[in-house]
Amino acid sequence: MRSSLAPGVWFLRNFSRDSWFRGFILLLTFFIYTCYHMSRKPISVVKSRLHQNCSELLKPINDSDSLNDTTWCDWAPFDKNNYKELLGAVDNAFLVAYAIGMFISGIFGERLPLRYYLSAGMLLSGLFTSLFGLGYFWNIHMLWYFVLIQICNGLVQTTGWPSVVTCVGNWFGKGKRGLIMGIWNSHTSVGNILGSLIAGVWVNEQWGLSFVVPGIITAAMGVLTFLFLIEYPEDVDCTTPQHHTSDGLDENQDNPEDLGNGPCINKESSLESATRCPKEPRAQPAAISFLGALRIPGVVEFSLCLLFAKLVSYTFLYWLPLYIFNVAHFSAKQAGDLSTLFDVGGIMGGIMAGLISDYTNGRATTCCVMLILAAPMMFLYNYIGQNGITNSIVMLIICGALVNGPYALITTAVSADLGTHKSLKGNAKALSTVTAIIDGTGSIGAALGPLLAGLISPTGWNNVFYMLISADILACLLLCRLVYKELLAWKSSLSRDRGYKEI
Repeated sequence: MRSSLAPGVWFLRNFSRDSWFRGFILLLTFFIYTCYHMSRKPISVVKSRLHQNCSELLKPINDSDSLNDTTWCDWAPFDKNNYKELLGAVDNAFLVAYAIGMFISGIFGERLPLRYYLSAGMLLSGLFTSLFGLGYFWNIHMLWYFVLIQICNGLVQTTGWPSVVTCVGNWFGKGKRGLIMGIWNSHTSVGNILGSLIAGVWVNEQWGLSFVVPGIITAAMGVLTFLFLIEYPEDVDCTTPQHHTSDGLDENQDNPEDLGNGPCINKESSLESATRCPKEPRAQPAAISFLGALRIPGVVEFSLCLLFAKLVSYTFLYWLPLYIFNVAHFSAKQAGDLSTLFDVGGIMGGIMAGLISDYTNGRATTCCVMLILAAPMMFLYNYIGQNGITNSIVMLIICGALVNGPYALITTAVSADLGTHKSLKGNAKALSTVTAIIDGTGSIGAALGPLLAGLISPTGWNNVFYMLISADILACLLLCRLVYKELLAWKSSLSRDRGYKEI
């Protein structure tokens, strides 16, 4: 008869196995959402190629157009004087569809297997991204084609965010969630950087490949997702994480039968015996309703804050290369490459926001401070950011960190915290819905930002930056109530600590 392992040996072996699977899921979901963002970025780089100053280029000798034609190098229908409004319409088609679809996607995400849902979404996203680029090879010049493709792509891309956050939330508890998700959320910036670099390779030649290549990579990642994604730790007999604590104890411990293997663990004291307990069937909690998710404390405030924070971030995402191209007079490829520094700053900002919020236990305060600092930095970038390459690099990194830090924190750690809030009493079926509500509301801002930039930019880039600064301040104001509550909690904690020292 096999002798049972000592508890310490079992713990080390089980911990190693749990860590391996958690690391694998973190890496896989990182690559998944990197592909989603990579497929969104090419349009911002290709914009400067769809409409440019043709007088600075050498016209081909065999070209049949008139010698006086000043739009021969542009891609119709974006060769008109209202090209900024048309490009804004293409952006908005994606973003409005994404915002609307996100609220629906969270509901489906709670009720469908995440592996199938994500795989299908990535395959379709790869298809529609490629179809946009194929418009170049098929010589399509109809605006409705590009708008329709963007609408379809926006809808299928909503499968991504609620699903990956739910999957990571299933595997990781609250302990260091801010830092872990801050590092993990760098997939957004990594995807933007890869999308910019890949698009930059072909933007001046066959710009259709700027979309086709990311589309193929995204579809291939969808196949890997279908083969390897694991939704729940229980599926591979790993330990379920602790999502929230109360006085150092998991709240589920108040009622052991609420745990999946609660009765079994109570009957057996050995850790090894607990892991070998059969999984007994139990009633699954019902998925939370939309209104029920809105009633979770903090969901409304963070959702509205994200609306304005994402408005700023996505305006930079879609218009920064064109701004650099027009103001600093770099080539389309150079502008696209330089714009990646904003995302490099975003990686730093996301990690910094997660680390600080974990240490202080103040998610709202961390967001608010970074938003306050972002407003003057955007103002300075607009006025001195183009005075030399060094100024541009430094200011882009700082602005990227301060703009994307709060956005990253809210869409990851905050969403996961609220989706596993103690008021839900252990019901994990809220995570996808809460994530979808927060990111869906934020996506309304993501749609408004590029649209407003397209409408305002003809009046001058200064006005675009004034709009962004105003949105940043509004995002900060919406968190005031939550910041006040966190300050009271810190004051109460300090008073208790001082009382213990006096005793």
